[in-house]
Amino acid sequence: MKILDWYILKRYLLTFVMMILLFIPIGITVHLAEKIGKILENNAPLDETLLYFLDFTIYFAHLLFPLFLFLSVIWFTSKLANNTEVIAFLSSGVSFTRFLRPYLIGATIVAMFSILLGLYLAPVASKGFNDFQYKYLKRNKNKTQSNVLKQINDNEIIYVSSFDPIKKSGSNFTLEHFEEGKMTYKISASNIKYVEKDSSYRLRTYLKRIIGENKDDLIIERKKDTLFTFELEDLVPEEYIAETLRYNELVKFIDREEKRGSTNIGRYKLELYRKWSLPVSVFILTIIAVAVSSKKRRGGMGVNLAFGICIAMIFVFFDKIFGTMASQSDFSPLIAVWFPNFLFGILAAILLYNAKR
Repeated sequence: MKILDWYILKRYLLTFVMMILLFIPIGITVHLAEKIGKILENNAPLDETLLYFLDFTIYFAHLLFPLFLFLSVIWFTSKLANNTEVIAFLSSGVSFTRFLRPYLIGATIVAMFSILLGLYLAPVASKGFNDFQYKYLKRNKNKTQSNVLKQINDNEIIYVSSFDPIKKSGSNFTLEHFEEGKMTYKISASNIKYVEKDSSYRLRTYLKRIIGENKDDLIIERKKDTLFTFELEDLVPEEYIAETLRYNELVKFIDREEKRGSTNIGRYKLELYRKWSLPVSVFILTIIAVAVSSKKRRGGMGVNLAFGICIAMIFVFFDKIFGTMASQSDFSPLIAVWFPNFLFGILAAILLYNAKR
Protein backbone atom coordinates (compact mmCIF):
# COMPACT_ATOMS: atom_id res chain seq x y z
CA MET A 1 0.00 0.00 0.00
CA LYS A 2 1.42 3.38 -1.02
CA ILE A 3 1.77 6.56 1.04
CA LEU A 4 -1.42 7.99 -0.49
CA ASP A 5 -3.42 4.97 0.60
CA TRP A 6 -2.09 5.08 4.15
CA TYR A 7 -2.68 8.82 4.38
CA ILE A 8 -6.35 8.62 3.33
CA LEU A 9 -7.04 5.40 5.25
CA LYS A 10 -5.70 6.84 8.50
CA ARG A 11 -7.74 10.01 8.01
CA TYR A 12 -10.82 7.92 7.20
CA LEU A 13 -10.61 5.78 10.35
CA LEU A 14 -9.40 8.50 12.73
CA THR A 15 -12.09 10.96 11.66
CA PHE A 16 -14.76 8.28 12.03
CA VAL A 17 -13.54 7.43 15.54
CA MET A 18 -13.33 11.11 16.47
CA MET A 19 -16.85 11.69 15.18
CA ILE A 20 -18.13 8.89 17.41
CA LEU A 21 -16.13 10.15 20.40
CA LEU A 22 -17.50 13.64 19.80
CA PHE A 23 -21.19 12.80 19.52
CA ILE A 24 -21.52 9.94 22.01
CA PRO A 25 -20.56 12.05 25.08
CA ILE A 26 -23.08 14.64 23.92
CA GLY A 27 -25.74 11.94 23.62
CA ILE A 28 -24.84 10.55 27.06
CA THR A 29 -24.95 14.04 28.62
CA VAL A 30 -28.35 14.84 27.12
CA HIS A 31 -29.73 11.43 28.10
CA LEU A 32 -28.33 11.72 31.63
CA ALA A 33 -29.83 15.19 32.06
CA GLU A 34 -33.19 13.81 30.97
CA LYS A 35 -33.14 10.66 33.13
CA ILE A 36 -31.12 11.66 36.21
CA GLY A 37 -34.25 12.58 38.17
CA LYS A 38 -35.86 9.16 37.74
CA ILE A 39 -32.56 7.35 38.33
CA LEU A 40 -32.17 9.08 41.72
CA GLU A 41 -35.86 8.80 42.54
CA ASN A 42 -35.88 5.04 42.00
CA ASN A 43 -32.53 4.52 43.80
CA ALA A 44 -30.85 2.78 40.87
CA PRO A 45 -27.53 1.22 42.01
CA LEU A 46 -24.38 2.92 40.72
CA ASP A 47 -22.97 -0.22 39.08
CA GLU A 48 -26.23 -0.87 37.20
CA THR A 49 -26.40 2.79 36.16
CA LEU A 50 -22.85 2.75 34.78
CA LEU A 51 -23.56 -0.48 32.93
CA TYR A 52 -26.77 1.09 31.58
CA PHE A 53 -24.86 4.01 30.08
CA LEU A 54 -22.33 1.60 28.57
CA ASP A 55 -25.24 -0.23 26.94
CA PHE A 56 -26.67 3.13 25.89
CA THR A 57 -23.36 4.03 24.24
CA ILE A 58 -23.40 0.86 22.12
CA TYR A 59 -27.13 1.23 21.44
CA PHE A 60 -26.73 4.89 20.44
CA ALA A 61 -23.66 4.21 18.25
CA HIS A 62 -25.40 1.37 16.44
CA LEU A 63 -28.53 3.48 15.89
CA LEU A 64 -26.65 6.40 14.29
CA PHE A 65 -23.80 4.41 12.77
CA PRO A 66 -24.48 5.42 9.11
CA LEU A 67 -24.83 9.10 10.04
CA PHE A 68 -21.49 9.17 11.90
CA LEU A 69 -19.72 7.48 9.01
CA PHE A 70 -21.21 9.69 6.33
CA LEU A 71 -20.45 12.96 8.09
CA SER A 72 -16.89 11.88 8.97
CA VAL A 73 -16.05 11.04 5.33
CA ILE A 74 -17.52 14.31 4.08
CA TRP A 75 -15.65 16.24 6.76
CA PHE A 76 -12.12 15.06 6.04
CA THR A 77 -12.57 14.73 2.26
CA SER A 78 -13.83 18.32 2.13
CA LYS A 79 -10.70 19.41 4.00
CA LEU A 80 -8.59 17.56 1.43
CA ALA A 81 -10.47 19.31 -1.37
CA ASN A 82 -10.21 22.78 0.23
CA ASN A 83 -6.47 22.30 0.67
CA THR A 84 -6.29 21.32 -3.05
CA GLU A 85 -4.85 17.95 -2.01
CA VAL A 86 -7.42 16.06 -4.09
CA ILE A 87 -6.46 18.08 -7.16
CA ALA A 88 -2.80 17.33 -6.47
CA PHE A 89 -3.50 13.61 -6.18
CA LEU A 90 -5.50 13.46 -9.41
CA SER A 91 -3.02 15.70 -11.27
CA SER A 92 -0.22 13.27 -10.46
CA GLY A 93 -1.83 10.72 -12.77
CA VAL A 94 -3.96 8.92 -10.16
CA SER A 95 -7.41 8.06 -11.51
CA PHE A 96 -10.50 8.81 -9.44
CA THR A 97 -11.14 5.06 -9.13
CA ARG A 98 -7.61 4.59 -7.77
CA PHE A 99 -8.15 7.56 -5.45
CA LEU A 100 -11.27 5.82 -4.13
CA ARG A 101 -9.45 2.59 -3.22
CA PRO A 102 -8.30 3.54 0.34
CA TYR A 103 -11.83 4.72 1.07
CA LEU A 104 -13.16 1.30 0.13
CA ILE A 105 -10.51 -0.39 2.27
CA GLY A 106 -11.59 1.79 5.19
CA ALA A 107 -15.24 1.01 4.44
CA THR A 108 -14.39 -2.71 4.57
CA ILE A 109 -12.85 -2.32 8.03
CA VAL A 110 -15.83 -0.31 9.28
CA ALA A 111 -18.28 -2.77 7.70
CA MET A 112 -16.61 -5.67 9.52
CA PHE A 113 -16.95 -3.76 12.77
CA SER A 114 -20.62 -3.05 12.01
CA ILE A 115 -21.22 -6.78 11.44
CA LEU A 116 -19.68 -7.58 14.84
CA LEU A 117 -21.71 -4.78 16.42
CA GLY A 118 -25.00 -5.79 14.82
CA LEU A 119 -24.74 -9.56 15.23
CA TYR A 120 -23.42 -9.78 18.77
CA LEU A 121 -22.77 -6.55 20.71
CA ALA A 122 -25.90 -4.51 19.92
CA PRO A 123 -28.42 -7.24 20.96
CA VAL A 124 -26.70 -7.66 24.34
CA ALA A 125 -26.60 -3.88 24.81
CA SER A 126 -30.24 -3.57 23.74
CA LYS A 127 -31.27 -6.11 26.35
CA GLY A 128 -29.39 -4.32 29.13
CA PHE A 129 -30.69 -0.95 27.93
CA ASN A 130 -34.33 -2.12 27.89
CA ASP A 131 -34.03 -4.00 31.19
CA PHE A 132 -32.76 -0.92 33.02
CA GLN A 133 -35.34 1.32 31.36
CA TYR A 134 -38.24 -0.87 32.43
CA LYS A 135 -36.82 -1.60 35.88
CA TYR A 136 -36.00 1.95 36.98
CA LEU A 137 -37.22 4.50 34.42
CA LYS A 138 -40.60 3.17 33.29
CA ARG A 139 -42.00 1.62 36.42
CA ASN A 140 -45.41 3.16 35.91
CA LYS A 141 -45.59 2.32 32.22
CA ASN A 142 -46.86 -0.93 30.77
CA LYS A 143 -43.92 -2.53 28.99
CA THR A 144 -45.70 -5.79 28.34
CA GLN A 145 -47.86 -6.78 25.45
CA SER A 146 -51.37 -7.50 26.65
CA ASN A 147 -53.33 -10.53 25.53
CA VAL A 148 -50.47 -12.70 24.28
CA LEU A 149 -52.09 -15.55 22.31
CA LYS A 150 -49.86 -18.10 20.55
CA GLN A 151 -50.06 -21.54 19.04
CA ILE A 152 -46.86 -23.12 20.31
CA ASN A 153 -47.19 -26.42 18.45
CA ASP A 154 -49.75 -28.46 16.51
CA ASN A 155 -51.69 -29.36 19.64
CA GLU A 156 -51.37 -26.51 22.13
CA ILE A 157 -52.36 -22.85 22.41
CA ILE A 158 -51.29 -20.57 25.24
CA TYR A 159 -52.69 -17.28 26.44
CA VAL A 160 -51.48 -14.78 29.05
CA SER A 161 -53.05 -11.38 29.66
CA SER A 162 -49.65 -9.77 30.37
CA PHE A 163 -46.06 -10.80 30.98
CA ASP A 164 -43.19 -8.91 32.63
CA PRO A 165 -39.83 -9.93 31.07
CA ILE A 166 -37.93 -8.45 34.02
CA LYS A 167 -39.81 -10.30 36.76
CA LYS A 168 -40.48 -13.23 34.39
CA SER A 169 -44.02 -13.32 35.65
CA GLY A 170 -47.44 -13.12 33.98
CA SER A 171 -51.10 -13.12 34.90
CA ASN A 172 -54.21 -14.99 33.76
CA PHE A 173 -52.42 -17.89 32.08
CA THR A 174 -54.24 -20.51 30.01
CA LEU A 175 -53.04 -23.56 28.06
CA GLU A 176 -55.41 -25.53 25.83
CA HIS A 177 -54.43 -28.96 24.50
CA PHE A 178 -56.12 -30.46 21.42
CA GLU A 179 -56.14 -33.92 19.90
CA GLU A 180 -57.65 -34.41 16.43
CA GLY A 181 -59.35 -31.05 16.63
CA LYS A 182 -60.96 -31.66 20.04
CA MET A 183 -59.84 -30.14 23.34
CA THR A 184 -58.68 -32.88 25.74
CA TYR A 185 -57.62 -30.72 28.67
CA LYS A 186 -57.22 -27.10 29.72
CA ILE A 187 -54.84 -25.62 32.29
CA SER A 188 -55.44 -22.21 33.84
CA ALA A 189 -53.74 -20.19 36.58
CA SER A 190 -54.04 -16.70 38.01
CA ASN A 191 -50.26 -16.24 37.83
CA ILE A 192 -47.34 -17.91 36.05
CA LYS A 193 -43.69 -17.33 36.96
CA TYR A 194 -40.57 -18.73 35.34
CA VAL A 195 -38.24 -20.43 37.83
CA GLU A 196 -34.79 -20.02 36.31
CA LYS A 197 -33.10 -22.43 38.73
CA ASP A 198 -34.69 -25.55 37.24
CA SER A 199 -36.26 -24.07 34.06
CA SER A 200 -39.76 -24.78 35.33
CA TYR A 201 -42.92 -22.70 35.75
CA ARG A 202 -44.68 -21.94 39.02
CA LEU A 203 -48.45 -21.65 38.73
CA ARG A 204 -50.71 -20.19 41.39
CA THR A 205 -54.40 -21.02 41.70
CA TYR A 206 -53.75 -23.98 39.41
CA LEU A 207 -56.74 -25.60 37.71
CA LYS A 208 -56.59 -28.45 35.19
CA ARG A 209 -59.80 -29.56 33.51
CA ILE A 210 -59.55 -32.99 31.82
CA ILE A 211 -62.41 -33.28 29.36
CA GLY A 212 -64.06 -36.71 29.26
CA GLU A 213 -66.87 -38.16 27.21
CA ASN A 214 -69.43 -38.06 30.01
CA LYS A 215 -67.92 -35.75 32.60
CA ASP A 216 -64.87 -33.60 33.22
CA ASP A 217 -62.25 -34.20 35.91
CA LEU A 218 -60.88 -31.23 37.83
CA ILE A 219 -57.45 -30.98 39.46
CA ILE A 220 -57.12 -27.94 41.72
CA GLU A 221 -53.96 -26.89 43.54
CA ARG A 222 -53.00 -23.67 45.30
CA LYS A 223 -49.47 -23.76 43.86
CA LYS A 224 -47.85 -26.07 41.34
CA ASP A 225 -44.40 -26.26 39.78
CA THR A 226 -44.38 -27.92 36.38
CA LEU A 227 -42.65 -28.09 32.99
CA PHE A 228 -44.10 -26.96 29.66
CA THR A 229 -43.07 -27.46 26.05
CA PHE A 230 -42.99 -23.72 25.32
CA GLU A 231 -40.05 -21.45 26.14
CA LEU A 232 -39.86 -18.23 28.10
CA GLU A 233 -39.47 -16.24 24.88
CA ASP A 234 -43.00 -17.27 23.88
CA LEU A 235 -44.36 -15.12 26.71
CA VAL A 236 -42.10 -12.12 26.11
CA PRO A 237 -43.47 -9.25 23.97
CA GLU A 238 -42.31 -9.54 20.34
CA GLU A 239 -40.68 -6.12 20.06
CA TYR A 240 -38.74 -6.65 23.25
CA ILE A 241 -37.38 -10.08 22.39
CA ALA A 242 -36.57 -9.41 18.72
CA GLU A 243 -33.96 -6.74 19.36
CA THR A 244 -32.25 -8.64 22.20
CA LEU A 245 -31.47 -11.87 20.34
CA ARG A 246 -28.10 -12.51 18.75
CA TYR A 247 -28.03 -13.53 15.11
CA ASN A 248 -28.07 -17.32 15.54
CA GLU A 249 -30.71 -17.08 18.25
CA LEU A 250 -32.84 -14.81 16.08
CA VAL A 251 -32.62 -17.19 13.09
CA LYS A 252 -33.81 -20.10 15.24
CA PHE A 253 -36.51 -17.94 16.78
CA ILE A 254 -37.85 -16.89 13.35
CA ASP A 255 -37.79 -20.50 12.11
CA ARG A 256 -39.77 -21.62 15.15
CA GLU A 257 -42.29 -18.78 14.81
CA GLU A 258 -42.80 -19.51 11.10
CA LYS A 259 -43.70 -23.10 11.91
CA ARG A 260 -46.20 -21.84 14.45
CA GLY A 261 -47.78 -19.45 11.95
CA SER A 262 -46.93 -16.29 13.88
CA THR A 263 -48.38 -13.06 12.49
CA ASN A 264 -45.29 -11.06 13.51
CA ILE A 265 -42.74 -12.74 11.23
CA GLY A 266 -42.28 -9.51 9.26
CA ARG A 267 -41.12 -7.68 12.37
CA TYR A 268 -38.62 -10.40 13.22
CA LYS A 269 -37.23 -10.64 9.68
CA LEU A 270 -36.88 -6.87 9.56
CA GLU A 271 -34.53 -7.07 12.54
CA LEU A 272 -32.66 -9.97 10.90
CA TYR A 273 -32.16 -8.33 7.49
CA ARG A 274 -30.98 -5.06 9.03
CA LYS A 275 -27.96 -6.84 10.44
CA TRP A 276 -26.69 -7.35 6.88
CA SER A 277 -27.99 -4.21 5.18
CA LEU A 278 -25.99 -1.86 7.41
CA PRO A 279 -22.54 -3.12 6.26
CA VAL A 280 -23.64 -2.65 2.63
CA SER A 281 -24.82 0.89 3.37
CA VAL A 282 -21.32 1.66 4.69
CA PHE A 283 -19.91 1.27 1.15
CA ILE A 284 -22.78 3.15 -0.49
CA LEU A 285 -22.58 6.12 1.88
CA THR A 286 -18.79 6.22 1.59
CA ILE A 287 -18.96 6.47 -2.21
CA ILE A 288 -21.64 9.17 -2.04
CA ALA A 289 -19.64 11.15 0.52
CA VAL A 290 -16.43 11.02 -1.54
CA ALA A 291 -18.21 11.91 -4.77
CA VAL A 292 -19.93 14.89 -3.14
CA SER A 293 -17.02 16.33 -1.15
CA SER A 294 -13.98 15.66 -3.36
CA LYS A 295 -14.66 18.76 -5.44
CA LYS A 296 -13.60 22.17 -4.14
CA ARG A 297 -16.66 24.42 -3.90
CA ARG A 298 -17.09 28.14 -3.52
CA GLY A 299 -19.01 27.74 -0.24
CA GLY A 300 -16.26 25.55 1.21
CA MET A 301 -16.79 22.73 3.68
CA GLY A 302 -20.11 24.11 4.92
CA VAL A 303 -21.85 23.43 1.61
CA ASN A 304 -20.63 19.84 1.54
CA LEU A 305 -21.67 19.26 5.15
CA ALA A 306 -25.12 20.74 4.57
CA PHE A 307 -25.61 18.57 1.49
CA GLY A 308 -24.31 15.53 3.36
CA ILE A 309 -26.63 16.07 6.31
CA CYS A 310 -29.61 16.34 3.95
CA ILE A 311 -28.70 13.06 2.23
CA ALA A 312 -28.15 11.33 5.59
CA MET A 313 -31.51 12.52 6.92
CA ILE A 314 -33.26 11.32 3.75
CA PHE A 315 -31.55 7.92 4.11
CA VAL A 316 -32.67 7.61 7.75
CA PHE A 317 -36.18 8.78 6.76
CA PHE A 318 -36.53 6.08 4.08
CA ASP A 319 -35.18 3.45 6.47
CA LYS A 320 -37.69 4.36 9.20
CA ILE A 321 -40.68 4.69 6.85
CA PHE A 322 -40.17 1.35 5.13
CA GLY A 323 -39.30 -0.31 8.43
CA THR A 324 -42.59 0.86 9.93
CA MET A 325 -44.50 -0.36 6.89
CA ALA A 326 -42.94 -3.83 7.15
CA SER A 327 -43.51 -4.16 10.91
CA GLN A 328 -47.14 -3.03 10.86
CA SER A 329 -48.41 -4.42 7.56
CA ASP A 330 -47.85 -7.17 5.00
CA PHE A 331 -45.15 -5.16 3.22
CA SER A 332 -42.11 -7.33 2.46
CA PRO A 333 -39.39 -6.85 5.13
CA LEU A 334 -36.73 -7.77 2.56
CA ILE A 335 -37.81 -4.90 0.29
CA ALA A 336 -38.21 -2.57 3.27
CA VAL A 337 -34.62 -3.14 4.39
CA TRP A 338 -32.88 -3.19 1.04
CA PHE A 339 -34.84 -0.56 -0.91
CA PRO A 340 -33.00 2.42 0.69
CA ASN A 341 -29.68 0.77 -0.18
CA PHE A 342 -30.88 0.11 -3.73
CA LEU A 343 -32.10 3.68 -4.16
CA PHE A 344 -28.99 5.28 -2.71
CA GLY A 345 -26.83 2.77 -4.58
CA ILE A 346 -28.18 4.24 -7.82
CA LEU A 347 -27.49 7.73 -6.48
CA ALA A 348 -23.93 6.67 -5.58
CA ALA A 349 -23.35 5.35 -9.11
CA ILE A 350 -24.62 8.61 -10.68
CA LEU A 351 -22.55 10.82 -8.38
CA LEU A 352 -19.46 8.66 -8.89
CA TYR A 353 -19.86 8.86 -12.69
CA ASN A 354 -20.10 12.66 -12.55
CA ALA A 355 -17.13 12.87 -10.15
CA LYS A 356 -14.95 10.88 -12.57
CA ARG A 357 -15.75 13.35 -15.29
